[in-house]
Amino acid sequence: MSKLHPTVERVTQRIIDKSKASRRRYLDLMDREAERFPGRGALSCSNLAHGFAASEGDKPAIASGRGPNLAIVTAYNDMLSAHQPYARYPEAMKLYAREVGATAQVAGGVPAMCDGVTQGQDGMELSLFSRDTIALGTAIAMSHAMFDGMALLGICDKIVPGLVIGALRFGHLPAIFVPSGPMPTGLGNREKQKVRQLYAEGKATRDDLLASESASYHSAGTCTFYGTANSNQMMMEMMGLHIPGASFIPPGTPLRSALTRAAVHRLAQIGRDGGDFRPMARVVDEKAIVNAVVGLLATGGSTNHAIHIPAMARAAGVLLDWQDIDELSAVVPLIARVYPNGAGDVNHFHAAGGMGFVVKELLGAGLAHADVLTVATGGMAAYAEEPHLDGEALAWKPAPETSGDDAMLRPVSAAFLPDGGMRLVQGNLGRGTFKTSAVDSSRWTIEAPCRVFETQEAVQAAFKAGELDRDVIVVVRFQGPRANGMPELHKLTPPLGVLQDRGHKVALVTDGRMSGASGKVPAAIHVTPEALAGGPLARLRDGDVIKLCGHDGLLAVKADLAGREPAQAPAEQMGMGRELFAMLRRHADGAELGGSAMLAEAGL
Repeated sequence: MSKLHPTVERVTQRIIDKSKASRRRYLDLMDREAERFPGRGALSCSNLAHGFAASEGDKPAIASGRGPNLAIVTAYNDMLSAHQPYARYPEAMKLYAREVGATAQVAGGVPAMCDGVTQGQDGMELSLFSRDTIALGTAIAMSHAMFDGMALLGICDKIVPGLVIGALRFGHLPAIFVPSGPMPTGLGNREKQKVRQLYAEGKATRDDLLASESASYHSAGTCTFYGTANSNQMMMEMMGLHIPGASFIPPGTPLRSALTRAAVHRLAQIGRDGGDFRPMARVVDEKAIVNAVVGLLATGGSTNHAIHIPAMARAAGVLLDWQDIDELSAVVPLIARVYPNGAGDVNHFHAAGGMGFVVKELLGAGLAHADVLTVATGGMAAYAEEPHLDGEALAWKPAPETSGDDAMLRPVSAAFLPDGGMRLVQGNLGRGTFKTSAVDSSRWTIEAPCRVFETQEAVQAAFKAGELDRDVIVVVRFQGPRANGMPELHKLTPPLGVLQDRGHKVALVTDGRMSGASGKVPAAIHVTPEALAGGPLARLRDGDVIKLCGHDGLLAVKADLAGREPAQAPAEQMGMGRELFAMLRRHADGAELGGSAMLAEAGL
């Protein structure tokens, strides 16, 4: 392994230093929890009897405590293509547990909403706070003190961060994430994108659009573009919470089943009484968080993780901010181009060398921490290998020395870009995130008069009326966590793309979210403080000249906003259950802290 890069070392040490008090409080809590709940033997007979009443043949083993009892926390539903394969997992995992003298029970289920279904719909306003709900559901599942380890079944956007946050509060136990894998490649991404833009221009019908989308999202498994769901899988590898190489093996294959079996066996081995104790609290530390950020930058992953990583880190007592991400981005090169940052999808990425190649390159360049505790033996080096079946036995072999497709995946020495392309932009309009890796460098600097909106629908109406056919910076405000739950604003991508293709200089500035599928238009997103919390966006007016610069990290307006009255926020909306989340909106903290009401109120 190469010597650690000085910037990675410096940023890691800064995170360790500023996290000393909070990390110590967290670890002390985990030590106390381990003492208070040494196993289900601490339960009364009545408690225990309730806990295994329906466990049939496993009752004697659970009652005697002769082997570990593993909690399965599942985000199964059969509307989400990524989660549909989980239906049969608990049945198989119980069998795998018995093979090693353990037992397993479904401890609980957590919600699993699909941002793909709710994009541009009212339900998207529940999306960010579904992460808090999932974390709370995980805590409820684990609250029975029946378990010696956690098998976490979740893949998509808020689900993995929510499971991580909830499970970390039970970090005195080991935890392994168990994925299900991506669906087969469908309609090419460029073709899908072209139909979307034609539809935005009125040149394709709804039937054309639906046929295109259905040919892309077409079967069980994770959607194959490199958005938040697949970025989650990458991060679980980089944090050492997967069986090595588990992320992108397709569902329903013998290798996928073998990896699930290995996860259950390994979870039984790394419990308190297994001789190789690896509690989650010790796996997820400052170095693991830095590795997650480095992996995100190196692969051009979802900007949603500028919100999720700080939230997950806080749950482990680790303090991370956008300055840390920005400084890491400056030295971590982009070595993968996966749609929407390239032509191929995650199946092509995996075939080209995938996570094994990425980890090998990052370790070899000293850009990732090798000396970390993971659920696998061997630290991060174990993740520089790829799984395969040797007959019927699961085995690993070194990742390829060279990329199988240098249009998709490259070594650090021949990276696509010298930096990770997730820039902090800041100035008198606040702080935001600019994903430069998704945008041609000729468009990293935009200076133009702004047009201010408060809804996606208003932007679309102005576009259709021809009011935006010029150089313009579109501002969409009152889209932050406190305003409406910070929905992703994907209705904006096609019209802004059309304007850019017409030759106009166009950018987006918003306190809302976009995601890893945000496209080719320069954008400052997650702007904090948000408009509803007194942020400067609330004082902007049509015609104010804004400059957004990815080169200099600038987000500024030339107008003097000091004497202006802030605009009034739209009224809170009712329906689709949004009113039930009012408390979470009102208590949410800023995007840079993770946009969480739950963590803010818990003092984390």
